[in-house]
Amino acid sequence: MPYEKELAALSDPTRQAIIQRLRLGPQNVARLAEGFPISRPAISQHLKVLSDAGLLSVTPNGTRRIYALSPDRMRDLRDWMNSLWDDARGAFSRAAHDLAKEGTPNDRSD
Repeated sequence: MPYEKELAALSDPTRQAIIQRLRLGPQNVARLAEGFPISRPAISQHLKVLSDAGLLSVTPNGTRRIYALSPDRMRDLRDWMNSLWDDARGAFSRAAHDLAKEGTPNDRSD
């Protein structure tokens, strides 16, 4: 399945929250870890999963690493999700059209 790794990475609520925080802009681990009920090393593990899935870019900055959303990969994922929605809408439209045709009385002479 396309985007299996990305979807698996996004299936975790903590990683979803990290993505939400990164929507505000690039951040380091310390900043991202603020307010989470888990340790900074645990946040780093979540960041690794997101990075390995290609959803984040990582930029060294001295001894720190700055994490940001990967706009290209996020766009690719969004486009793929949109194509699924388009396919579902098309299937629904075809099914509705077929049902409407079945429900239309045939030409009958009474």
